[in-house]
Amino acid sequence: MQRVPALIVGGGPAGSAAAIGLARAGIRATILERQAGPQDVVCGGFLGWDALAALRSLGVDAAALGARPISRIRLVSADDQAEAALPRAAAGLSRRTLDAVLLTAAEAAGARVRRGEAVRSADLGRRCVRIDGGEELEGDALLLATGKHELRGAARPRDTSADPIGLRTSLTPSPELERSLSGVIELHLFDGGYAGLLLQEDGKANLCLSAARPRLKAAGGIEKLIAELAHELPMLAERLRDGQPGEWSAVSGVPYGWRAATTTSGIYRVGDQAVVIASLAGDGIAIALTSGKAAAEAIADEQEAEDYQRAFSRQARRPIEAAEALRWAAEHPAPRRIAMGVLKRAPRLTGLAALLTRIGR
Repeated sequence: MQRVPALIVGGGPAGSAAAIGLARAGIRATILERQAGPQDVVCGGFLGWDALAALRSLGVDAAALGARPISRIRLVSADDQAEAALPRAAAGLSRRTLDAVLLTAAEAAGARVRRGEAVRSADLGRRCVRIDGGEELEGDALLLATGKHELRGAARPRDTSADPIGLRTSLTPSPELERSLSGVIELHLFDGGYAGLLLQEDGKANLCLSAARPRLKAAGGIEKLIAELAHELPMLAERLRDGQPGEWSAVSGVPYGWRAATTTSGIYRVGDQAVVIASLAGDGIAIALTSGKAAAEAIADEQEAEDYQRAFSRQARRPIEAAEALRWAAEHPAPRRIAMGVLKRAPRLTGLAALLTRIGR
């Protein structure tokens, strides 16, 4: 059995950030990434100012990758609309591009990246994982960076059967849609969920959607739910009509509000394994990068995993609670109407809400 100084399961932003941080501290990490090549995932695409700063600290310039600038947020409901400036500059960048660049940066820093390696199970007591084919690897430190997906033997202790479904598709925008979304992130709010829409560097518009399970079940499937929402939300219907949507991908049981406050010796949870913020807050990538960096610093400083996990959980408490409050208001008719009315009269409050959900200090 091979043993390595630091074993990272998952090559997304959290895993790559941790590997880069460890390499800078003289610790060579091994990343096990199940995808053999670049691929889009359900969540991600929006880079807030804290995510952009975190990327710069890792040597990644999002603008040089073609990230689309975002300076405003537009909130849309069935019968109202509000728009406001973001407190700071943000950007749209596909996860396909972001993840590939970060993995390349991790390799350049000295990490070993093993692509196309599906990890089937973990033994946390031994800090060991089993890969397809039966190979086992152990780490002096084991970092769980599997995103919203659970790993057998290391699942988050939470029942996700009632948690929302995450959906994603890409649109090929018409010139009119391109103009409408230029510089904007657009949030469409409806009973039981919301959808986020923005332009990316690849010429596509990224559409992510969160829907409560009862809403999806009552509709009778994804396509029927989209048809319902297009009927309820005229502007979303217009976007879909002008954008030629592709196939939908999905992830079930997204545990919004999750924070890992405890762990076991040598096990570091990063990214969505540490904290899951509601996607309408747009701070998921920043949380992934920040947690990866914090875990790397803890390992380099020989800090106990339990101390790292408690500290990061405390740091994430305010943005998580703020995002959950905003999600609740967005998904329920009466508070949504009140919030939309208030934000139309005082658009600066939208910027304040955005600040409250940031992980960066």
